[in-house]
Amino acid sequence: MELLALISSGKNTWGQVAGVIKRGSWDNITLIGDNFAKKFTAEKNFEFIEIKSQSLVELRKEFLKKLKGKIKGTEVVLTIASGTGKEHMALISALLNIPVGVRFTALTKEGLVFL
Repeated sequence: MELLALISSGKNTWGQVAGVIKRGSWDNITLIGDNFAKKFTAEKNFEFIEIKSQSLVELRKEFLKKLKGKIKGTEVVLTIASGTGKEHMALISALLNIPVGVRFTALTKEGLVFL
């Protein structure tokens, strides 16, 4: 499974993303965030794609441009515990326009769940 995680500038949500990375069995991990998010570290190797904050439409275009060709399969597992609504909308829209299927995941008290 291929994990795609959005990490935003707020460190308070990075623990959720780190837990998803640690507890999952991922073939490939791609993290997307701004310049501040480059400071994120994890126990597993990942590719980081930097984005710049901008309008919703421009952000969607940037996601689409930077993700096209990066996703190896027909589906990604997506965690959006971090990030803003604008970032979430732009990312999901870009993924659906690649096109690629999306499964959501989150870390809960019961462990890693797929939604």
